[in-house]
Amino acid sequence: MITLDAIRECLEGVVPGNIATCAPDGTPNVAYLSQVQYVDVNHVALSYQFFNTTRRNILASPYARVSVIDPHTAAHYRMTVQYLRTEESGALFENMKARLAGVASHTGMSGVFRLLGADVYRVLDIEQVPGETLPPPPPRRNLLAALRACAGQLCGAADLDGLLAALLDGLQRQFGIEHAMVLMLDGAGERLYTVASRGYENSGIGAEIALGDGVIGVAARERTPIRIGHFTADYTYGRAIRSSLEGSGAGPLETEIPLPGLPDSCSQLAVPILACGALIGVLYVESAEDLRFGYDDEDALVALAGQVGVGIRLLQQGQESAEESPPAESARAGADGEPLRLRHYAENDSVFVDGDYLIKGVAGAILWTLLRDYVEQGRSQFSNRELRLDPRIRLPDLSDNLEARLILLARRLEERAAPLRIEKTGRGRFRLCVSRPLVLESTGARGGLPPA
Repeated sequence: MITLDAIRECLEGVVPGNIATCAPDGTPNVAYLSQVQYVDVNHVALSYQFFNTTRRNILASPYARVSVIDPHTAAHYRMTVQYLRTEESGALFENMKARLAGVASHTGMSGVFRLLGADVYRVLDIEQVPGETLPPPPPRRNLLAALRACAGQLCGAADLDGLLAALLDGLQRQFGIEHAMVLMLDGAGERLYTVASRGYENSGIGAEIALGDGVIGVAARERTPIRIGHFTADYTYGRAIRSSLEGSGAGPLETEIPLPGLPDSCSQLAVPILACGALIGVLYVESAEDLRFGYDDEDALVALAGQVGVGIRLLQQGQESAEESPPAESARAGADGEPLRLRHYAENDSVFVDGDYLIKGVAGAILWTLLRDYVEQGRSQFSNRELRLDPRIRLPDLSDNLEARLILLARRLEERAAPLRIEKTGRGRFRLCVSRPLVLESTGARGGLPPA
């Protein structure tokens, strides 16, 4: 007996499938299919794009034959299927919509292909059509072994920074994935921000994207993996969303960090990172190679993302229970050189260093709080616990991972080669290192310091 999961390679769309239906008067009809999507071991979904003869026949009689071909071996399979329903929204629909956009761009049919719905069918029987076949190609790599090795690396992580580093390293070493990034969901549950990346000229740390925007945003919104095998203009990322203070009296200010990405990305896979049913973030990988990621890659990364989600949740809980108070302040080292001017805009907590944008949002509020305490109280030692409770930061809730914000802030300071540095000193503790005198300026209702 042939099972559906054994022939998933036939459903990648490399060789178009076809569907045979019959009209009430007995007239047969055969049509090509834009997409046959694997749903589970008993179901497939076919793309519904036009109200044509096939559609009319299916609505009159729900049974059909679907033929698919393995692109590697040329093995031909015929499925007997029964129409169940049409989904016009949700995870399955969005997944098929994204993949269809890639096929349309690849074949020059972007203006023609438009998904109206995902027709779900029960697979009643699968038979192989007699004929010569080619031997299957050797697997690119053993994904189960890669998953095991990568999971082992994650188990050794003692904090979030180590977990993210182990994840990106494992993807590169074990899966051969050179371009990847991790984005975390903010406390408001409306945007994702980049906290780690690998393989890009610009890391894009701090870049943001809204839920529903592109492959990453759709995967986050629908809590489902989204995979595309060909380049599509419909899902490429332009510049990150601009945030400005126009109309606030400060004039237009650039507060944009471009989202990293390959300009010629042909294969994309975005996998939601979940824990206990809650969305934590998204793991995103891409390649300039067509059809780089298949169903097996998707399965492996979904399993890996699940472990990452649980790891993040456990590390967060462990940090909250084991954090230490900062040690007593010692004499601060003198800061020499030209004063460093930092300006804070309370409207969105953006911080500029010598006129250049650095960070905004929760990370910006954290930095401004640290800088104020450093200047006003002479403090340089801090703990995660006190920041989490500090009303000046207005951390949305415990789901907004404070440690991720600190990682983001530390990496932004390092990338900008700013004379400021965040140095970890223990579990849940860190030091603000300053090498130049600071001049703080604040614009807006909050901040507590008048413009200099």
